[in-house]
Amino acid sequence: MIRASFGKTAAGRLLLGAGALALLVPAIAGCEAGDNAPTLEFHAASSGSQTVFHGIKITNVFVLGAPSGSTVPAGESASLFMSLYNGGATSDKLESASATGAASVTLDGGTIDLPSYSPVDLTGPQPSVVLKDLSKPLAAGGYVTVTLDFTNAGTINLQVPVEPQSYYWSTYSPPAASASAAASAAASSAAAPMQSASASPSAS
Repeated sequence: MIRASFGKTAAGRLLLGAGALALLVPAIAGCEAGDNAPTLEFHAASSGSQTVFHGIKITNVFVLGAPSGSTVPAGESASLFMSLYNGGATSDKLESASATGAASVTLDGGTIDLPSYSPVDLTGPQPSVVLKDLSKPLAAGGYVTVTLDFTNAGTINLQVPVEPQSYYWSTYSPPAASASAAASAAASSAAAPMQSASASPSAS
């Protein structure tokens, strides 16, 4: 009888402990629930693509799209951001770049020098690399294949994410409007019909 009584007491304690644990788990889970749960909040990506190529460390590579819910129209330009570090003993140079869906890619100054053991930040918020004349609308969430051509390191292809001009990237800038686009906008504005005021009859 003593053993049976002891067994019942131990079993009761186990059941009581299990019940308390069952009540505790939802309470803990509730801390992460609701509209402000950390898992529901926006978290910036680890800022784009990254790799090391023949001594050149390439990080934070991404294309800036339009604000969330919209796209960069075909025919327009888009900004490309990245950070470069030449870890070699010999200086190098980014000679040119190209991208799928863009007629051309322009670099500030035509080329970008990469001194040995030195970082070169093309990370914005103003763009130093621009994808020109997009062949189709560019939406955030997609990827663009970007090709970088270095004098010594050679050529590398990267799959680069398109990030929206929102959240962490809201202060980043799209490319300035090209002269042709500005001229076209000005011509459209000038061609718009002007409303003329009707003359009132004069009293005789």
